[in-house]
Amino acid sequence: MARRPKRGFGQLTKMRSGRIQARYTGPDAALHYAPTTFDTREDAEAWLVDERRKISEGRWTPPTTTPSATPRVLTFGEYAERWMTRRDLKPRTAVHYRSLLDRQILPTFSVVPLRDITSEAVRDWWAERDRSRPTLWSHAYGLLRTILGTAVTDEKITANPCHIRGAGTTKRARKIKPATLHELETITAHMPPKYQPMVMLSSWCGLRFGEVTELRRKDLDLKNAVIRVRRGVVRANGEKIVGTPKSDAGTRDVAIPPHLVPMLQAHRDALPARGPDALLFPAADGTSHIAPSTLYRVYYPAREAAGRPDLRWHDLRHTGAVLAAQTGATLAELMGRLGHSTPAAALRYQHAAQGRDAEIARRLSEIARHTD
Repeated sequence: MARRPKRGFGQLTKMRSGRIQARYTGPDAALHYAPTTFDTREDAEAWLVDERRKISEGRWTPPTTTPSATPRVLTFGEYAERWMTRRDLKPRTAVHYRSLLDRQILPTFSVVPLRDITSEAVRDWWAERDRSRPTLWSHAYGLLRTILGTAVTDEKITANPCHIRGAGTTKRARKIKPATLHELETITAHMPPKYQPMVMLSSWCGLRFGEVTELRRKDLDLKNAVIRVRRGVVRANGEKIVGTPKSDAGTRDVAIPPHLVPMLQAHRDALPARGPDALLFPAADGTSHIAPSTLYRVYYPAREAAGRPDLRWHDLRHTGAVLAAQTGATLAELMGRLGHSTPAAALRYQHAAQGRDAEIARRLSEIARHTD
């Protein structure tokens, strides 16, 4: 194969995207880049030929749209701020990313030129992390990797320097033990009547806290035994923000187990507000969303009564997911019911259900031994 002749004027570089970047040193001794990258090498060659002709004919002037000999260096901090503004992030996600940047990432990389962040620099940063907070730092690493991945796509850097295996994932620090049916019954019985349906919807229907507290009369279709999850409420920077669910998959219809319908019917009938937009579980004023602290004041004593001081409110959703998995629901069915956009979370519940099935088998063997 014939080698390409050495170029006498200008340089061409094939970018990671496959496009061609052209540049040359002008009569002013400055390095000038083409105002855009090119689809083909021939197009880039043509641009260089045209620029050289202008120099030869004395028509050349320094391009105003290209970098000068000392181009302004783009720092990671500047690019990260731009990255944040270009993303359509959910409010709580935006707050979380902002915290990760300000506390974990920018103190090290803020003023570092984007192109100077090396794999070694990333490894050094990772080695100095607070190892007592593995989940937080896995999120920080994941965000750094994502931002630098976008920088590759934007052709600001040629390769992503984040290559630490397993840094973006973490094992669950706390193993969740689902509530038993007896424990759920005890917790519900020790809750004020107006909050008892919240326990049922969070456990048996697997709703998130923000989904339950944003439910309105129009979302409860008792005739067809369906809850229409269309919104959720989150708290970010001290504000309550109503928006779409956590992911696109979160917008869903959830079938209500028949044994819950009478309780939900009685609860809805007892609500003083009758309009379709009335909240099912309002705060004391009857119109605003209930605060987590208000619910926890009655939930914590209830879980103590059930002998489960470890059971967080979100663990009720986990309990519901495991119960659904124990019915033999497929992965796709679990994802649809719980509003998951990826299989990973639903798989955890299936594995938990399989573990429960093994426990059932063990107890069956005990019964068999006692009858011998």
